[in-house]
Amino acid sequence: MPIFLLGVDTEGIGIGDRLSWVWHSNAYQNIIVIACLVAAGWLLRYAARQEHWRNAARQIRGNRLAMVCLFILLGYLLIGVLDSIQWRDPLIRQTDQVLTRNEDGAVVYKPRSLSLLDRLCTPLRERTEKTYSAPLATRLYAKTNVQTADGRTIRDYPPLEHPRTHLLGTDKVGSDVFYRALKGVRTGLIIGGFTTLIAVPFAMLFGVIAGYFGGWVDDAVQYIYATLASIPSILLIVAFMLLFGQGLFNLCLIMGISSWTGLCRILRGETLKLRELEYIQAAEAFGVRRGLIILKHIIPNLMHIVLITAILRFSGLVLTEALLSYLQIGVDPTTGSWGNMINTARLELARDPIVWWNLAAAFAFMFGLVLPANLFGDAVRDALDPRLRTE
Repeated sequence: MPIFLLGVDTEGIGIGDRLSWVWHSNAYQNIIVIACLVAAGWLLRYAARQEHWRNAARQIRGNRLAMVCLFILLGYLLIGVLDSIQWRDPLIRQTDQVLTRNEDGAVVYKPRSLSLLDRLCTPLRERTEKTYSAPLATRLYAKTNVQTADGRTIRDYPPLEHPRTHLLGTDKVGSDVFYRALKGVRTGLIIGGFTTLIAVPFAMLFGVIAGYFGGWVDDAVQYIYATLASIPSILLIVAFMLLFGQGLFNLCLIMGISSWTGLCRILRGETLKLRELEYIQAAEAFGVRRGLIILKHIIPNLMHIVLITAILRFSGLVLTEALLSYLQIGVDPTTGSWGNMINTARLELARDPIVWWNLAAAFAFMFGLVLPANLFGDAVRDALDPRLRTE
């Protein structure tokens, strides 16, 4: 008799069975989402313990524009989280509405898992049309043979099966464009968040040790990031993706490895200044270990630079993913992505009449994420900069 450690659902299926399949089928993406959430939670916990961070938070709360941008970003984050919670439904026989089981008695599941966002957007996902339709239209965007009441066949724009339900229209296969744009939110957040999570440790490690120890260590680190920065990042990304294949994890990995050099330069310069301060010199004179000095005094004084740079770079990473997917070297074509939508719209702009809403939807969603991220990043910078702080 099977034991269900996590219990069973309303259909008598073990919850662990559903979750285990989702984990194995989306392992990389699940790891990325969990890593981003853990890192965000750690940063919030760290900031809550620091007085100057609490003062900065109070100043940001007094900035109405920053708070509006924060709520918009939280809305995008909510969509991304909803799209990350997914499970697979069991296969039910249509004849007698009974669960399908294999020879061993295990439940057979459908081949595709659906996220919580997919289930909430079921009307958008299932109400498809034959082909293109403009936003909030009542008829298709292409002429077809239509049978009139008197039996004649004419060329006309046939009515939609679900009129005025497609807010941003439909694509070539009749799928809702608004739903496709929502599916691109998770990809944009993962690209921006996980790539930053990869790049920041590299930048902090090499920047701090180069600035603090100096000498041959500094020379070696400078040689490494100068060599890496001299290689065009787009060529490095293209070579990596062609060698290891397309995929969200591969794209995050190579973008993170190739984008840490700029922050490393900044942290190295700041560390060079910090190590000459009197309290750092005093700690060294009293025999405090260098590793402890770095952890207790150097890194905490660099965290505001790391946070500001990460927030401002986030928007650039989202745009880079869109560009790479447009060039067909980004994420897999089956993955929801604004870059894939732009790539599809490239050919649609050449048809007559022009199908513009695919491009407009991708642009609107990217603009809605990138602009609030930049404005909120500016507010964080102003709150943390001692010269601009208004406590």
